[in-house]
Amino acid sequence: MSLAFTNKKSTSTTAVAANTTTTLKSKVEEKMPLYDSLDLGALGLSRQAFEYALMGFNNLLDAGKIKKDNLLSILDFSLPSGKKRLFVIDLATGELVFNTYAAHGRNSGTSVATRFSNKMNSYQSSLGFYITGDTYNGKHGTSLRLQGEEKGINDNALARGIVMHSASYVDESIIASQGFIGRSQGCPALPGNVYKDVINKIKDGSCLFLYSPDKFYTTHSKFLNEKA
Repeated sequence: MSLAFTNKKSTSTTAVAANTTTTLKSKVEEKMPLYDSLDLGALGLSRQAFEYALMGFNNLLDAGKIKKDNLLSILDFSLPSGKKRLFVIDLATGELVFNTYAAHGRNSGTSVATRFSNKMNSYQSSLGFYITGDTYNGKHGTSLRLQGEEKGINDNALARGIVMHSASYVDESIIASQGFIGRSQGCPALPGNVYKDVINKIKDGSCLFLYSPDKFYTTHSKFLNEKA
């Protein structure tokens, strides 16, 4: 006669994990139609970037990290810097609030960012998910602190001084003359005519996602490979 024992704790844990996965998937699927309704593909935003952004957004939301739960900002580094690649989306109203230019680090590449780092003085951009902090008045005027939420990928952002600010080299006249905007020391710098509006909109606890189809990032990000 054989006896079968059921590990109730294991079964329960598996059920909870499966339910969490289903919930996350449903939350992402609920907002994916915005990609088409806002014509984000026509504007150049990668569908994969948008889907990943929703995954990380919901993970951070479930973890209690996000205060402004209607806003999602995506900087798509798969686009060259001569394209408007920062997208600020209001998930509640279904509105594209901003679509503008944004710089990458000088050592990340020329027109397209292909190299990324979390190291001090690398002058490269760091991919991944950030929570926006407060503002301060720096050498570039109003600047926005960014808290990197991914250990080993972007968690040195504050120590590196990676912030959102304005820059004269982020301008259409620069694109007209050389085909791409200037580069930063790793900061997502914005045009002078819109930076204050963007910063004031997304500051104090919203989600910012810096995307690239970089294989190291997409295989190592906890937000894309683990379920909160």
